[in-house]
Amino acid sequence: MKQIVVIWFAVIGVVMAAEPAGYVRWPGAELKALSKKLGPKMNAQKLTTEQLRNFGNHSVMAVHREGDGESEVHQTQVDIFIVQSGEGTLVVGGQVVGGKTTAPNEIRGTSITGGQRSRLGPGDVVHIPAKTAHQVLVEPGKQFTYLIVKVDTP
Repeated sequence: MKQIVVIWFAVIGVVMAAEPAGYVRWPGAELKALSKKLGPKMNAQKLTTEQLRNFGNHSVMAVHREGDGESEVHQTQVDIFIVQSGEGTLVVGGQVVGGKTTAPNEIRGTSITGGQRSRLGPGDVVHIPAKTAHQVLVEPGKQFTYLIVKVDTP
């Protein structure tokens, strides 16, 4: 009987120690390694991305840039940037130049007029509301790696 009680407590301890459903941890070392892995996959726009996880109403994506991004507006999503390495300039607000709908609720263009510029570096976190024009600029020869948390809005 004593052995059954000990086994029962051991099983309960394992069940209670299990991670909650939906819990994910990306250790810093893994994110650093991911940054190095993304570089060689660069497309013609000097951009590479990797979807880390989609949780239904929000997702997490790793982004590596070695050139300017398009200007964009997400009508139904908030972007949260978490800068991992490098430096870039975020232009936020204003109007998208040459904007075209590229997917449902997504507008992309060539640049932004009237926006505010801010330098971003490692450790910076930025919240960009839905319906807000934004663009990431990266100086020639530089690299910029960040995570994006995309959150659907009602």
